[in-house]
Amino acid sequence: MADENPGPALGDVLDDGQARALIGATSGAEDLRVGGATMTIGSAGTLIIVDAGDVPGRSGVWNAREIRLLGPAPAPVLERLWDPPGFHLMVRVDEGLLHLGTGHAEVIGSHLPPGGTVYELDDCTVRLQTSLNRALLDRVRPPRPVAARPGLEWLDDVNGDRALALERFVTGWYPATTDGAAKPPFVPGGSTDLPTALAQLYRLAVRRPGVLGAQNRIVEDPRRRTDRCGDMRVIGVENQGGFHWSTLWTPGEPEDDPTVWHRVHDEPPVAENEPLSGFLLQFALYEAAMGADYVATAHGLTGAEVEPLTRELRPVPLRPFVPGSAKRFHAAPGLVLSVSKGWREDRFNVWAGATDRGALGLLPHDGVDWLVFDG
Repeated sequence: MADENPGPALGDVLDDGQARALIGATSGAEDLRVGGATMTIGSAGTLIIVDAGDVPGRSGVWNAREIRLLGPAPAPVLERLWDPPGFHLMVRVDEGLLHLGTGHAEVIGSHLPPGGTVYELDDCTVRLQTSLNRALLDRVRPPRPVAARPGLEWLDDVNGDRALALERFVTGWYPATTDGAAKPPFVPGGSTDLPTALAQLYRLAVRRPGVLGAQNRIVEDPRRRTDRCGDMRVIGVENQGGFHWSTLWTPGEPEDDPTVWHRVHDEPPVAENEPLSGFLLQFALYEAAMGADYVATAHGLTGAEVEPLTRELRPVPLRPFVPGSAKRFHAAPGLVLSVSKGWREDRFNVWAGATDRGALGLLPHDGVDWLVFDG
């Protein structure tokens, strides 16, 4: 016989009493604050309520499959987040509590501040069991007005004045820090023999430190390393130490635009396709996408599936970045898309980063099995 009381359906609106009854919470059950969200623990389950909207750095619905919890969280919250049964998830709207079904914590990153008693959730993703359709997503995460986006003037200088292209991209993508937060000008390691393009990147990083990397990193103090290739200047490192980038160490009269060598552990180095001036622009594009607040990712796409994703974007006229993965870039105002080799020669992985959600709207949502889509 069918269940006479199957519980609320996706999109149903409940009042507070109905929501608490759903998890067997008594009237005296404590509501635990989690940043801008509330967690209530009952005898039959756990309820998480977030406010509508999507303010970065605050708990809320992030995309069609994710709720993010951020901010102060007492110990019972951390304990319950690790509880396998999962949670009932709701969003407070004008009519009451809109039910988003159930979900479970997929990523939990926290720390206890020195001397503190309340944990801080730095990175916590609760994944919804059922993906939200666009109408429901727009209801709990109302669309914002279109934000001003960085332009594409830099693209016209890629194969003319690369220093200008890099400056225009970096200053357009990254907001400058305030005067009080800016680092003083520095010359890494006291060195005065840096290649021109690297010195330029360091100057840009004074006010825009994000350009030094979010996934991988341009080191602030290039290190001299002697190996079978000779004296090398290590300029960049992979986030887990799996590989690094270097140029030949030529003190006194550095080469203006040297070859960049990519080396995995102790394997023989392989030259990047672009010299330093093009490499640094590629690095900046990749890290801008990887470090963006709003991303879209998919793996194992065919060429026919990739083509519609790049149709409305402009290709960046540089040779492939990072030997092995052969990353190529496409861009639109406020959007950078990286296309790289997949696990098979005829498959591709894509990663897009955007300055605002609306910019991801240039990427077709239908017909692609997105792992993440923040639009």
